[in-house]
Amino acid sequence: MKEEYNFQKIEKKWQKIWEEKEVFLSREDPQKSKYYCLEMYPYPSGAIHMGQVRNYTIGDVISRYKMMKGFNVIHPIGWDALGLPAENAAITQGVHPQEWTLRNIAHMRSQLKRIGFSYDWSREVNTCLPEYYKWNQWIFLKMLERNLAYRKKSKVNWCPQCQTVLANEQVIGERCWRCESLVKLKEMEQWFLKITDYAEELISGHDLLEKWPEHVLLMQKNWIGKSTGAYITFPIPDTPLSIDVFTTRIDTIYGATFLALSPEHPLSKELIADSRQRGKLQKWIDKNIENLRFRKEPGEVEKEGIDTGKKAINPFSGEAIPVWISNYVLMEYGTGAIMAVPAHDQRDFEFAKKYSLPIKVVIVPEGESPPGEPEESFEDYGVVVNSGPFSEKPSLEAIEEMGQHAQEKRFGRKSILYRIRDWGISRQRYWGTPIPVIHCQNCGIVGVPYEALPVVLPLDVELKGEEGSPLEKVESFVKTTCPKCKGDARRETDTMDTFFDSSWYFFRYTSPSEENLPFSPQAADYWLPVDLYIGGVEHAILHLIYARFFCKYFRDFGLTLIDEPFPRLLAQGMVVKDGAKMSKSKGNVVDPDDIVEKYGADSLRLFILFASPPEKEFIWNDEGIDGGYRFLNRLWATMQENLDLFKQKCSPREETGIEEKASKLRIKMHQTIRKVSDDIDKRYHLNTAISSIMEFYNLIKKEKEMLSQSVRGKNLLRESLESLVLLLSPFAPHLCEELWERMGHKTFLIHSPWPSFDPDLGTEEKVTIVVQVSGKLRDKFEAERDLAEDQIKEMALGSNRIKNIVGEKKIKKIIYIKNKLVNIVL
Repeated sequence: MKEEYNFQKIEKKWQKIWEEKEVFLSREDPQKSKYYCLEMYPYPSGAIHMGQVRNYTIGDVISRYKMMKGFNVIHPIGWDALGLPAENAAITQGVHPQEWTLRNIAHMRSQLKRIGFSYDWSREVNTCLPEYYKWNQWIFLKMLERNLAYRKKSKVNWCPQCQTVLANEQVIGERCWRCESLVKLKEMEQWFLKITDYAEELISGHDLLEKWPEHVLLMQKNWIGKSTGAYITFPIPDTPLSIDVFTTRIDTIYGATFLALSPEHPLSKELIADSRQRGKLQKWIDKNIENLRFRKEPGEVEKEGIDTGKKAINPFSGEAIPVWISNYVLMEYGTGAIMAVPAHDQRDFEFAKKYSLPIKVVIVPEGESPPGEPEESFEDYGVVVNSGPFSEKPSLEAIEEMGQHAQEKRFGRKSILYRIRDWGISRQRYWGTPIPVIHCQNCGIVGVPYEALPVVLPLDVELKGEEGSPLEKVESFVKTTCPKCKGDARRETDTMDTFFDSSWYFFRYTSPSEENLPFSPQAADYWLPVDLYIGGVEHAILHLIYARFFCKYFRDFGLTLIDEPFPRLLAQGMVVKDGAKMSKSKGNVVDPDDIVEKYGADSLRLFILFASPPEKEFIWNDEGIDGGYRFLNRLWATMQENLDLFKQKCSPREETGIEEKASKLRIKMHQTIRKVSDDIDKRYHLNTAISSIMEFYNLIKKEKEMLSQSVRGKNLLRESLESLVLLLSPFAPHLCEELWERMGHKTFLIHSPWPSFDPDLGTEEKVTIVVQVSGKLRDKFEAERDLAEDQIKEMALGSNRIKNIVGEKKIKKIIYIKNKLVNIVL
């Protein structure tokens, strides 16, 4: 009687063995090449969701593959355990954040173990424990000593729902990134980290990140916002006042027909002080300060303005031009004032048209004459005209000469400007790392002594969701003694932004028990950088910029030798069901526990990787999980039928002869080994790796009866089945571990060598793919025969020729004729 595939029994068995034998324990070994595979750690919300299952399964497949390739792999996990949801749960459910968090961690840990991930649990970190956040405080104090942390009063983003401050990066479209409440501006004393000191390095470091997705680098580049230009001073006649502007296009300065100030500019109110319409103008300014949040992009508002009645002198032309206040000028960019050149900036052009202001052309395309009244702005470089001694010069040459002229005449200077602002880390909430400073009336701000760390969160706190920090109301926490003068003092009651915790957790994994420093420099320099970092693109600006900043700071402080923590980034796509991202609010969540209970962890792992490449959206459908389950059942049945092969003595492979070596199955085996290896290691196309394994299995099943008729055939069948199990093991480790044991092997699969291929047999047949754009031949390239359609389309769209032709045009559809043609229809 055939034994059925009892996935529950098999999976529990191997999970127990792996844990008892500490199979995934990682230790430094200078004799072996290391590999650090890391998925972004989860917030302990209560249960693992399918997006996390996908993320962690991707990392697990690659980790297991690298283990089989002989690498010394570190594959850690931990918990991003501080933050607002725990505090909100305390308010709504009446449970302490610590209890809620630790309970959730226990449940989610059991979920992860049930899916069979190859984590080294000895390296687990939990950011809500004092033994972790002690080092947040240590790092902060070191930054304070080096003037990288400072306190100042500033207008901050205040979320009325969360009752806390948000960093600029946490405001999306004027709303809180977490609860989506409309954010207000509020002036408060805040703690900041001087990330701006590293702005240039954060940009130049992109040169080392060639294996990051281009769109992620672009998002960071735009956020950091490096601009090379010049500051120019425009004096206001008959007053001691002047207005400084920053421009990247000094070559257009002769075309400046007005200045425009932000309503928040320090001079806005002063410039209208003597106006007869002061009251009306002041109301306009106040209204726009309220309406125009710095989060809005300039192009998103209806452009409005008021004329101050004042003039400023263009220091190049000597011309007096009007000074306006406008809502499309943002205080956070440059100086909060612009020289408006309507002929060469579209926003200025629209404003000038609306208010009938002059438009003066000073740049024309090479070989062209200045137009009369331009119909739109010309923003490209060209040849300078109507610009005094700088006329007839190319733009780039004029920019250099005019910048030099401004410096020599002392009304300007060349400079580089960055859009990024210092990181505000103060939060008026309880469940975060206490900022380790003391406020003393005699001594001012004093850092908590290192020997007094950690400053531990008090447990006896009332959480009601009221404005202000809950810690302010805990007298036993607030009242303290000044370390310097020993007088009465008060503790800081703000806590740190939880992105502080996640900016260095990957360092802590390398030495989680280190007691003298945040991490061991020796361990960090052995394991880091992270060889592959896997996580969502939503972290492109927040977490990934902060983590890069911390890494560079640690380098400067002497804790590490590395410059960039994540040389390779894989940004996985979302899991979608019923046309929307899975979420409780949309009612389209599929519980991983239910799937594991019904189909098994291996079926879930297989399905969540099979339907699409990791970086693309994954569309959930119930039929797909059935397909993966049926495949594993078929494989189980086939192996049961052929287990006797592994009890027989196998003839040496070299005796199998030329006929056997040239067989279709042997060629397919070597092609599959090569394809799966490349798909996992080079392309991360785990879906096509699974597809290739399934094709290989189908051919084994088709030819097994014929092969069973001879010794040579049995040898090949045995070898093919062994290779099949090895190739499938990173994807379905429980089933494959069971089959491997039943084949008679004594080693764990991760300690078994990954199968090798013969290059002569493993080379896939090539075909030429023709690429058309709207039916016209534009390019062609070679690809492996029968390569997956999505890979062919990706190769076509990645061609430089096609990129130049398509540009920003909308692609209506892409037609693919297998092994022949791709037609991109615009």
